[in-house]
Amino acid sequence: MTSPFSASLLPVIWLSLKVALAATFLLLVPGIFLGWLLARKDFPGCGLLSALVHVPLVIPPVATGYLLLVVLGPRSFVGEGLQNIFGVRLAFSWLGAALAAAIVALPLMVRSIRIAVEKVDPKLEQAARTLGAGCLDTFFNVTLPMAAPGIVAGSVLAFARSMGEFGATIIFAGNIAGQTRTLPLAIFSTLQIPGKDREVLMLALVSIVVSLVAILLSEWFSRRCSWG
Repeated sequence: MTSPFSASLLPVIWLSLKVALAATFLLLVPGIFLGWLLARKDFPGCGLLSALVHVPLVIPPVATGYLLLVVLGPRSFVGEGLQNIFGVRLAFSWLGAALAAAIVALPLMVRSIRIAVEKVDPKLEQAARTLGAGCLDTFFNVTLPMAAPGIVAGSVLAFARSMGEFGATIIFAGNIAGQTRTLPLAIFSTLQIPGKDREVLMLALVSIVVSLVAILLSEWFSRRCSWG
């Protein structure tokens, strides 16, 4: 017989998975582009771009959430425009939670993809160019397939980080039951209720298992990239 807590846990897990998957897909195209750009191009401002990409890794996540609220909140110019023109509300929604998680996870994905692209032999790309392949053909037929394990590893890491995101999410998306309350927020909320130690432990164990599986998968794909 399913306990009430088990029944309430399933929506939290589903929402967490939905937010993490959405964040990972949001990052896929910009992550691949930035990883390739930083690995293959040397241009003025390259160091600054790399620093900006990695800023979410070092600043407090609550600061990231606050900046998102300032730029995309319901009272901001951009946030109000999205709401009035497209009917899209990012702040205090699950989409906002996915966006916050994506920004925090961006450095992990870009770093993995950058390392993977750097390990692709440039001579193979030059050979493809010599045979008449254009830039896009070379990228999609040579660089991308050879860097694929690193791209997958970065995506898995970004997914795991998104599953554990707390600070930026609670500021920008709030802690709304059934809408933005992911696993970390559910742990925080349950901790405030006396006598809920068992429920907190269950939530923590679920988070640990999901994160551990994701990290093991990332490690496996990273090794494949190294061996390739």
